[in-house]
Amino acid sequence: MKQILQSYRSGELWLADVPPPQLEHHGVLVRTTHSLVSAGTERMLVELAKKSLLGKARARPDLVKKVLQKIRSEGLTSALQKTFSKLDTPIPLGYSSAGIVVACGRDVREFTPGDRVACAGAGHANHAEYAFVPRTLCAKIPDGVPDEAACYATVGAIALQGVRQADVRLGERVAVVGLGLLGLLTVQLLRASGAVVLGTDPDPERCALARQLGAETAVPGDLRAAVARATGGHGVDAVVLTAATRSNAPIESAAELARVRGRVVVVGAVGMDIPRDAYYRKELELRLSMSYGPGRYDPSYEDKGLEYPYGHVRWSEARNLQCFLETVAQGAVTPLALTTHRFPIDDGLRAYELLQSGDEPFLGITLDYGVAPASPGLEKVQTRVDLGLRTGTPAEGSLGIGLIGAGNYARGVLLPALQRLDGIHLSMVASASGRSAVETAKKHGFRSATAEPDTVFADPDTDAVLIATRHDSHADLTVAALRAGKHVFCEKPLALDEAGLDAVEETLLELGAGAPRLTVGFNRRFAQDVVDLQAALPGPEVPRTILYRINAGAIPADHWIQDPRVGGGRIVGEVCHFIDLCRFLAGAPLQGITAVRRGVTGDGSVADDDLAITLTYANGSLATILYTASGSHELAKEWLELHAGGSSFTIEDFRRLRCHPRRERPRRHRQDKGAAELLREFVTSIRDGGPAPIPVEELLETSRACLAVVDQLRGADRVVKLPTREPAEPRSPRTAPPPVPLPA
Repeated sequence: MKQILQSYRSGELWLADVPPPQLEHHGVLVRTTHSLVSAGTERMLVELAKKSLLGKARARPDLVKKVLQKIRSEGLTSALQKTFSKLDTPIPLGYSSAGIVVACGRDVREFTPGDRVACAGAGHANHAEYAFVPRTLCAKIPDGVPDEAACYATVGAIALQGVRQADVRLGERVAVVGLGLLGLLTVQLLRASGAVVLGTDPDPERCALARQLGAETAVPGDLRAAVARATGGHGVDAVVLTAATRSNAPIESAAELARVRGRVVVVGAVGMDIPRDAYYRKELELRLSMSYGPGRYDPSYEDKGLEYPYGHVRWSEARNLQCFLETVAQGAVTPLALTTHRFPIDDGLRAYELLQSGDEPFLGITLDYGVAPASPGLEKVQTRVDLGLRTGTPAEGSLGIGLIGAGNYARGVLLPALQRLDGIHLSMVASASGRSAVETAKKHGFRSATAEPDTVFADPDTDAVLIATRHDSHADLTVAALRAGKHVFCEKPLALDEAGLDAVEETLLELGAGAPRLTVGFNRRFAQDVVDLQAALPGPEVPRTILYRINAGAIPADHWIQDPRVGGGRIVGEVCHFIDLCRFLAGAPLQGITAVRRGVTGDGSVADDDLAITLTYANGSLATILYTASGSHELAKEWLELHAGGSSFTIEDFRRLRCHPRRERPRRHRQDKGAAELLREFVTSIRDGGPAPIPVEELLETSRACLAVVDQLRGADRVVKLPTREPAEPRSPRTAPPPVPLPA
């Protein structure tokens, strides 16, 4: 399918050929018929992307601070590699569109294939022939409303939310400052609400259009005289700021236009240095309008499709979209009167040339995808794009590696490490959005891209699969890949629950001696500092005492990692690394686990993110893991101590190993957490037929230990006892015995 993308690093715009996005359970797949180019927001994004790196840094100092923190913790090379990988991720442009539903996810009840819908949301309602849109960001288009008019619905909902924040009553006088696309829609909605509207904008033509659309008056200069005439010198009841300027002039002029105890609503991006005296003397009420309504920036609403109860949140994002469309159907708002330019999607880049050149005036710019409104949109969607980036056939014996999930870790860590290995070729990459799959394929040299994991599993050129998706899909994708005969490298965690682990284990047992290789991204045991430490230790019969402190930093409670159904929480999603490393250094199976967490504070932090875990092992070893999200960013993230047989060792952030008696290794310029070495071992085990990098029983033991920690923190204080087992020799999944499960 065609989609307009932009490079955030270079600012280049292009019309890409990418696979359609994957249909998810909480939304719909839409065949786009029209989309709206937002002159204000999209021009701002394009101009920011075209800035130099220094210009971007000046515009986004918050992101610069994050990069500097990453440099301090991970080293310059690693931090810059991840930063540039992020910059190279293409930006999908557009956030307001209309089209026809092609397919519905299993949780969708309000839409059916063939419905005409208006769609909202950056990352969803893009300038693309197909879009996956969560059900809470869609609204049915009423009969009689053309798709081209409906594609204005997102901007219309933004204007409508501003009107709701103004709390306009019948007969009130309202001033609108800024008569661009957003302002002119606001004028019409205010007029439909029974308000007398006065407007101002530097452009005389826009003022004239505002008067045509219902404004009592609209002037290109000072609005104070018109307001005085219309209100008998009292001032307007409300001022709605829809301008887009860094200037503080709109917020200052609003104080002059408003009556005593009037309302000022900020909708557009304007300067916010509030003149206290002017607002204080009139006791003005300042309100901010949050885009297109309640639900905006709420991941549960926008990303998971969870609508708010009607009685508690009357006007959510989706309901504002629907209300705007109904207002259009009634003829109270006429979006098509604002359209100045129309382009077919094949010439869509001309719209951005128009935005940047300023050669002619513009207002509403729409893109037409050439789809008849009556089309049911049920045609077969092509899910794979063959790029032909490499010609010829792979060398004999070369392993074909596929990737599922093209996120930051895959692009910034796994793929650079993989490309340094010999004897492999990159076959296919899959990503739910499709566009990131194509761009990852182009940058790293995959032969083809798709949005569907099943296409990778069916690919005869793919011998092994790297799974780097969100955590909730790991177990299902691992089982599907193994059953398809593909070797699997699954980024941690292996599963979020016992059912997922059982499914993986049962699959391996069912496949028996012919089971493909399986490993999980527990890479720290392969770090060079750990390898050197392990070589200096006495035999496993000598108990080890381990102290492992992780200064993890806070992650917001609404982040997907904290969602137990998607990310599993930080214990399952990250603490698994540290439990695995302690298991490796102890050199014996787990025997018992005790876990306690910090008390609930009510400050919005997650109690499970500050905890202590004590682990005991069959050879008498003892490990304590202290995991905290409350520490300073200036402190190293990971600190490990190990004591055994009269010797002591410390590892500081995988950049320095110290041995006592004194044998200090030089500090590394960059972190080495073992990711590259684990990948090398994985590929080598497949090629040479040797054991898997990590015995399967240890993969499952670590995974079940994490689930036991979670269960223990949810219940009464208790110690989880594990059956004692003899240490197992490293072996591949072909001969691995079934693991001993952790009791609940």
